[in-house]
Amino acid sequence: MWDEIVSDTDLRDRMEEWRHDLHRYPELGFEETRTAALVSRKLRDLGLEVHEGVGGTGVVAVLRKGGSDRAIGLRADMDALAIQEQNDFDHCSRHKGRMHACGHDGHTAMLLGAAELLAGTVEFDGTVVFIFQPAEEHGRGAIAMIEDGLFERFPVQAVYALHNMPSLPAGHFAVRPGPIMAAEDNFEITIHGKGGHAALPHLTVDPIVVGAEVVLALQTLISRTLDPAQNAVLSVTDFKTDGTVNVIADKVVLSGDTRSFIPAVQEQIEGTIHRIVSGICSAHGAKCDLVYDRVFAPTINSAAETEKAVAVARALVGDDKVDGACAPLLASEDFGAMLQQKPGCYLLLGNGGEGPGGCGLHSPHYDFNDEILLTGARFWARLVQEEMPANKETV
Repeated sequence: MWDEIVSDTDLRDRMEEWRHDLHRYPELGFEETRTAALVSRKLRDLGLEVHEGVGGTGVVAVLRKGGSDRAIGLRADMDALAIQEQNDFDHCSRHKGRMHACGHDGHTAMLLGAAELLAGTVEFDGTVVFIFQPAEEHGRGAIAMIEDGLFERFPVQAVYALHNMPSLPAGHFAVRPGPIMAAEDNFEITIHGKGGHAALPHLTVDPIVVGAEVVLALQTLISRTLDPAQNAVLSVTDFKTDGTVNVIADKVVLSGDTRSFIPAVQEQIEGTIHRIVSGICSAHGAKCDLVYDRVFAPTINSAAETEKAVAVARALVGDDKVDGACAPLLASEDFGAMLQQKPGCYLLLGNGGEGPGGCGLHSPHYDFNDEILLTGARFWARLVQEEMPANKETV
């Protein structure tokens, strides 16, 4: 019976149409007005209760069936990236300098498809809260929705999300209990020295030399202060000065980010950066300011919800296409903020290593693989049915 319910090829065509429309008109974080309007219109057409403007440009829709008080949330992200697209297909971005280079157009289309399935013939007993989130790339959208009362206004017992993964074969799932995506912390270090003539360095406190020493010293932080069993990375990604060819600068500004999985490791990294920077600056007679910003929380899956998601994925695509113990990734995802509020699970769905989407995420040549749209929608619908069955026997 399940295959009969979800074999609608017309739905796949509709999702592709929605996805291509979203791809043509990408919008950056907290600017997703057209996207949110399209999502809201489609959901209202299905008869769902729709709430707009949650957390800025977020959309939340509610679908109830039966009399159970059980409720789960399903989340998709809507924002695009500030990248100039370098593809030439018909649905290429019409917005200069913006593109859906991470597949959020596909995530949104899949969740809309799931809403259509669940509003139609797929039976369940409970409430589904469809969460269409803005500004994932900023790491601010989930927090904005939470601060706008997301889980108080739309209470759920668990929340789920998935993301496409180009390096994974199309239609395969990968997930793990515990940390699956890393925290991202950003830092900015300003070193104040004493500038002067390049021919008279002895009369200066050269912040470039100090900054160079700081960059090198920070490379020992991961390898020499953290437990080798803890995965983490630190990258200095920018080095700016106010000097010129014959002038020693007054200051330099270093910036970069760190990635880790455990809050205690975040604290250790932050404290060690302070100690290294202040020590080197003091030794050279320079001064420093450090801004350390925790942008993304680690994405940590709860065990019970991950087990349920794995079972649903295996029932849908087969045991051989589901990795239930994948390696964690040092990329970041602001769904982690939602998992700090509710138990849940974040999964990866293979986008394919060749053809559409074969290149990496955030590439100007990326495109979402439309062949996995129906897989994603089916997964969401089946997860709801398994989590909140209409009767003791699952369809």
